[in-house]
Amino acid sequence: MGRPLFRTQGSEHASQSCRRPLRHRDRPAKGCRVEGREGNIADAEKAIGLRLLHRTTRKIELTEAGQLYFERSKRIVDEARLAHEQLGAMLEQPSGVLRVSLPVDLATFYLTPIIGVFARHYPGITFECDLTPRRVDLVAEPFDVGIRIGKLEDSSLITRLIGRHSRHLYASPGYIEASGEPAPPTDLAKHECIGMLRSPIWTLHRGANKVDVAVRGRFTLNSVGMIRALAVNHQGIALLPEKIIADDLASGRLRRILPEWQKSPVNIYAVTETRLIPAKTQRFIEFLSSRLMEV
Repeated sequence: MGRPLFRTQGSEHASQSCRRPLRHRDRPAKGCRVEGREGNIADAEKAIGLRLLHRTTRKIELTEAGQLYFERSKRIVDEARLAHEQLGAMLEQPSGVLRVSLPVDLATFYLTPIIGVFARHYPGITFECDLTPRRVDLVAEPFDVGIRIGKLEDSSLITRLIGRHSRHLYASPGYIEASGEPAPPTDLAKHECIGMLRSPIWTLHRGANKVDVAVRGRFTLNSVGMIRALAVNHQGIALLPEKIIADDLASGRLRRILPEWQKSPVNIYAVTETRLIPAKTQRFIEFLSSRLMEV
């Protein structure tokens, strides 16, 4: 509604008088003056077809119609203020169903405990999680957010970088005992390397140095989880995100090899259809980012 029609001057009594309802034949409260929006008021009177103010050379007061208009408008303003307060509470403690599309391996081996902590923080949110290797259509399908790894296709979707995964070389003690440990990265060409489909070249970095190695092996697949399982079962050397195999490192099932060398970190994105997202989705994205982002 903009600035109030009336402003008070003088005592608190005058302020209260200006705000109390004016009844028929009431005398105008002292200390009240019009703020200076005569043009707007005249337009309202013209649109309504009734006078809202009684004007004389010495004072201006509400007509009966003006009093009714003021009281009804004040209710609208009060309802709007209450709505803002309720929306603020919703932002603090969002609720509802959160529909998320997640990569199978990232969700299974790393995101599950993070989502569990988030769920404890926001008990009003329920979850529908779709774990699939396919890229779901966030426009045609009813997902609030999709989590994606690696290079994204060009589209009109909104993407937010929420994390990075460093990738290192790992093998089991059993494999190292049987086949030896590569020394320079080029030795990888002589080993069983468990690779992703369509990735026959491993590009490794050590500071400013870079080396491309054409790897070979009996297993190539599209599942990080199965690559990890094969490595644990002594089938070769794997290039994996450290977060996903942290338990295997702690237990000794896997060891890091060529520790000075690593593959470039892979980016993790939250993808939404629009920038205007509900509080539950915004909080979820912020929470994942605080846990996944590496400096």
